[in-house]
Order: sequence, then C-alpha cells, then structure tokens
Amino acid sequence: MSGASEGNLPVTQAVYGNDSGGSSMRISANALRDARMAKCIALSLVMVGPALAEPDTPLREIVVTATRNENAVLDVPASIDAIVVEPDRHQRAGTHLSEVLGFTPGVAVRNRQNHAQDEQLSIRGFGARATFGVRGVRLYADGIPASMPDGSGQVSHFPLDGAERIEVLRGPFSALYGNSAGGVIQIFSATGTEDGAWRLVARGGSDGFWRFGVSGLGKIGRTAYNLSLARFATDGYRDHSAARRDAGNLKLDWDFDASRLSLIANAIDMPEVQDPLGLTWQQVQDDPRQAVSVARQFNTRKSVRQAQGGLVFEQDIGEAQTLRLLGYGGNRKVQQFLAIPAATQANPLHSGGVVDLDTDYSGLDARWRRSSQLAGRDFSVVAGISFDKQGQIRRGYENFVGSTLGVRGALRRDEGNSVENFDQYLQAEWRIGEHVSLLAGLRHNEVEFESQDRYFVAGNPDDSGGVTYSDTTPVVGLMFHASEALKFYASHGEGFETPTFAELSYRADGAAGLAFDLAPAKSRNQELGVKWQPDGRLALQAALFRADTDDELAVARNVGGRSSFQNVGKARRQGAEFALAMQLAEPLALRFAYTRVEAQFRSAFLTCSGMPCLSPNTPIAAGAPIPGVPRSQLAARIEWTQGAWQAAVDAGRTGVVGVNDIGSEFAPVYTVAGLEAARESGRLRLFARIDNLFDQAYIGSVIVNDGNGRYYEPGAGRTFLAGAQWTFR
Repeated sequence: MSGASEGNLPVTQAVYGNDSGGSSMRISANALRDARMAKCIALSLVMVGPALAEPDTPLREIVVTATRNENAVLDVPASIDAIVVEPDRHQRAGTHLSEVLGFTPGVAVRNRQNHAQDEQLSIRGFGARATFGVRGVRLYADGIPASMPDGSGQVSHFPLDGAERIEVLRGPFSALYGNSAGGVIQIFSATGTEDGAWRLVARGGSDGFWRFGVSGLGKIGRTAYNLSLARFATDGYRDHSAARRDAGNLKLDWDFDASRLSLIANAIDMPEVQDPLGLTWQQVQDDPRQAVSVARQFNTRKSVRQAQGGLVFEQDIGEAQTLRLLGYGGNRKVQQFLAIPAATQANPLHSGGVVDLDTDYSGLDARWRRSSQLAGRDFSVVAGISFDKQGQIRRGYENFVGSTLGVRGALRRDEGNSVENFDQYLQAEWRIGEHVSLLAGLRHNEVEFESQDRYFVAGNPDDSGGVTYSDTTPVVGLMFHASEALKFYASHGEGFETPTFAELSYRADGAAGLAFDLAPAKSRNQELGVKWQPDGRLALQAALFRADTDDELAVARNVGGRSSFQNVGKARRQGAEFALAMQLAEPLALRFAYTRVEAQFRSAFLTCSGMPCLSPNTPIAAGAPIPGVPRSQLAARIEWTQGAWQAAVDAGRTGVVGVNDIGSEFAPVYTVAGLEAARESGRLRLFARIDNLFDQAYIGSVIVNDGNGRYYEPGAGRTFLAGAQWTFR
C-alpha cells in the first residue's frame, strides 16, 4: 500500500488527535509517512466495501446515460460510476450526498458540519477551492442543471429519498457537458411501477438530529409517480450551527406507444441556518465544537428557498431515431449575514455585510439521436443545442443598524446580473471492429456575462459592463475490447471553465466594477484505464489521469471580507484511481476505493498573505501544491447479510490537505470508521449506526485561502443514529 504515502510535506505539521492527555505534537514528515504506512497496511487487511447487490445474487450491470446514449458502464471509454441508491439498505442520515458518494474514486465530498455552506465537492482536484457551494463540477437532477451557466451550483436540493441512482463521470468526457465540467454528477429519480411501495422513515441521533420522510413509488394507468417529502433539523455538532431543511420532489412519467413524457418538480426551504464560520488551528485545538465570537456577534446565518420544475419529452422517429426536448425553470432566493465589522464597510465601494440574491433560471435542450450501421458496424450519432439563462438581482446591505449587529441595514449594492450560454454539441459512437470502439464529440461553448449597476453614490460610480467567453472543446476515446469482461481505453479531451459571478464580483486592483479582465481556465485532459468484470461477482476499474490547465484561477487578495481573483498561469492535476467491488462468500460483500491526486501550480505567481492585503506580495513557486485537494483517499467497507439481519463496518482515510496557496498550513491525515446494523421484520425495518467509531478528532473540510486564517471546519466526534422504516403498498 505504498500509494497511501503522502510524499514530501513542505513543512512539519501538528497532528490533531485523541492522544493521551489530548496534547498535540510536532513530528517529521518521515515519521508521519512511516506511521501512515503501518496504519494503511493494517487497514488493508480489515477494511472492505459495500455490496452492489444482494449477497446471494451477482453484481448488477448498470446502464448509464453519460454519453447521451444508453451504455453499460463497462463499455464507456471513461471513468464513470453508477451508484445505486437503495432505500432498503440505507442506515445513514439521508441528508448528505457524501453518504452516497463516499466510496467513489476520484470524488472528494466532505460534510462541513455547516449547513449554511452546503457540502464541499471536488472531482480529481477540480472545484476544491470553492469556499461555498460547488464550482468546477457540473450537476444535474433528473436532467435539470443544478449548475448555473456561470459554473456555480449546489446539491442541497438533490432528492435522495426518491433517487434510483447517481452517475459520476470523471476525466476528459466531462467536457461534453460544457462550462466548468471538471466532472459531472447526475442524480436520477426512480420511475414508478405497479408493484411500487410507500415508505415512512424516521431517524434520530446525536446533536439534536432528527429527520422524518415519506416517499412513494407507484403507477396508476399510464401515469407513473415518484413523490418524496422530508424534513430534518439539527442543533449541530458545533456551537451556532443549528439548521432545518424541508424538501420535496415529484416525478411523473407517461409512457405512450412511441413517446415518453416526464414532469419533474422539487423545492427546498432552509430558513435561518446558522453559520459557525471556520476556526484557526489554535481554536481547533482549544475546542473544535466552538464557533468564533463574531459568529454570535453578527448572528451569521443563511436562508435559502428554491423551487424548480421541468418537462422532458422523447419521441421515437421510426425505429432508429429519437428526439428529446427538455425545458426547465426555477427560482432561488438566498440571504446571508456575514461577520464583517461595521468599520470595514466605511469604504464607499464596500457592498456591505448582508448578501441578498434573487435568481431566476431557465433553459432548453434539444437533442437528436440516431442509431445505424457504418461499414457494417454499429454506429450512433447525437446532435443537440442547449440554452441556459441565469438572471439575478444582487443586493448588498450593511449588517448593522446603529449599534445593533446582525440585522439588515442600509443598501450598499444593487445590480442586475445575467449569464447566458448557447452551446452546440455533436457526438458519435462507432464499433470500428470486433475489438475496437470509438467515441468522439465536439462542443462549442459561448457564455455571456452582463451586469447592470443600479447603485450610484459619491465614490461609487456606475459599474455596469459585460464580457463574453467562448471555446470549442473536443473529446475522443478509444476502447479495446479484449473480451466481454476485460476492456482497456484511452481518452483525451479539452475543458473550459469561466469565472463565476462570485469571482467576477470584485476587482483585484480594488477599483469599482467587476473583474471582467479575468480569462477562462482551459484544460487538456488525458486518461488511461482498464475495466474488468469477469463473472458478475467481481468488478474492477483503474485509471491514470492528467489534466493540464492554462490561466488557472486563484485568489489575488482578501480585503474587507471579500476575495478577488487572478489568473496565475499553468497548473497540473494528475494521479491514479482504483476501485473494486466483490461478492465474497455467500453472506459477505466488499467494496474498496483508492485515489491519489497530485495537484500543483506549474507557474510562479504572487498572492496575498495576511489581511488586509492591498496587492499580491508573497511569491508562490512553481511546483507548489494547489490547496483544498486531498493527496490521497482510501475507503473500504464489508457488509454481512443473513436472513433478516444486516451489518457492516466501514472506514475511510483522507490524506493531508493544504489550506492556502502559500503552503504554510495543512489539515492532517485522518482515518475514521463506522459501524451499522439493521433488521427487517415484515414491513418494519429497524436500523442503527455509529459514525467516527473511535471518536477521532479530525478536520472534516477546509476553507481555502480564508483571509482571517480560519481555514478549518472540524469533523464531528462519535455520533449515534437510529431509525425505523415502515413499508406498505
């Protein structure tokens, strides 16, 4: 298991853990490496992963839609996982995507213990530096984009209760999805059937957590339905981190003789979710459950309300052609109270300590697909266009009135922002010979930003403006079919990532207006991989990957509670992935995943250190690590099923994570384990789970380049969960 070594650390690192006496110590990088090696060898003997099917049945072959065709996972020349969401085998809280994707190679999805900031999600290092929400990864829920045209997105409304599967696409073929596609995550709701069932699920656990949900699948005549409603609340692991979320999802399907129609609608409401903010390293060691004092002074919090809907229509045109039309629209309202001191807002260019966003979004996608023969071999082609629009009213207010803090005060920003993209794409798939197949595609992306300033005062002029980015991104993959069970592939693609509106909002020189001088980051991605599934009871995949990026985006400076960005030249993300799923002896099943990522800046540049910093003044050498990217991840689980009983043990190990560009601090390596059990008795299913079984202290996620040095978000200690599910038809 030498791959679990973390390489040469640039500095010695304090180890945060439950040592006797609770003290911390400093040890050398070599000692850390030796300790990690010993742990990893031991873990490799006892850690294994979750079953993909019932223990007495073979692994299922899953069809995916990542290439906009229907293909078995084994036949796609790309790294892709299809995770089946099984409500009858789920012992976790049911609130976070990390519960489902924790064993997917290449994916880092981390519970921040902070519902005001959503989960931290990255794929092969792309999107790792997002301080809130998701960037650099394209997100879809039942075909409806959860990523806006500017590349920003969120997963809080992903409907896990009614989900059937989640597809995760990594590597070059992500470019088929346009702007900011460092990877693609799609969730699909199940289609109702006549033998469907309804489920009532109640859960409760540590830190005042409880969740109640109802979901149902069924079919009445031609109408298939999938409905889920849920509410959860928690006091939070940390102080000042209480949250509540209400969510609902509806999917209706009609299947006619030669056409299909689906209606999707979902909504979430998250009122007054508390934000404990990050901690410094010293604060973590003093009390990892604390919230910083300014979080209470300003009552830092966030409210989110979102509703959206869409229609998908498919029409068969003869036996070989299909036309698919998607239309969607929605609204998302966000109000967030930040901990920015009143004195800092004296600058007339400052936009205040309250962010108020009202966003309307909509889009269309039209796609034509044809299957035929070329030179006597199977050949298919897909052509389409997509249009997406994001219209946003952005207002900023002071977060004080007189001496009262944490309330909405005077207006400091008022602008109308819009982003539109109009893309065209073409893809072809051809079985060239008995043992060789080709998949190729081309997408032209055009993204237009416009901002209309409506707030003018002395010292704050009209900041209106706009910019258009465009690029054409090709992708090609070649697969060698050594046998029906063994496949080798190589692929290449080019990616395109514009700045988000949040990154355009503040200029690096401190002047008025938006940072329309920022260039989009462009990447070249290569991948070599192998997939092997010999007998239906074993599935293995491995891949080597590299992505080289020009005009990488990074922080230029932090002033007044705001970050501005700059293009810093070249960057590289490279590494390896390995995943194994195996049906063992009849009652046992296994899953194992390992990822190694080396993410580096390849060009030297200047950045800010400390706060305030008016201009970049600290050199970053070429070869410095990109922060926010775990150098390695290992996850494994073994599951036992016998009659009405089910039990599992799992463990995960995350490598060091840099927290800033200058490489002065790192979140240490950690390993956590979990234990769960369940029993079914007729319609009733009881289950329980313990997370962080050995009560390890660790950093669950980091806030990259935080200007106050509050980089760390501690993970929860040992927590308990118990629940009951009642199923009826």
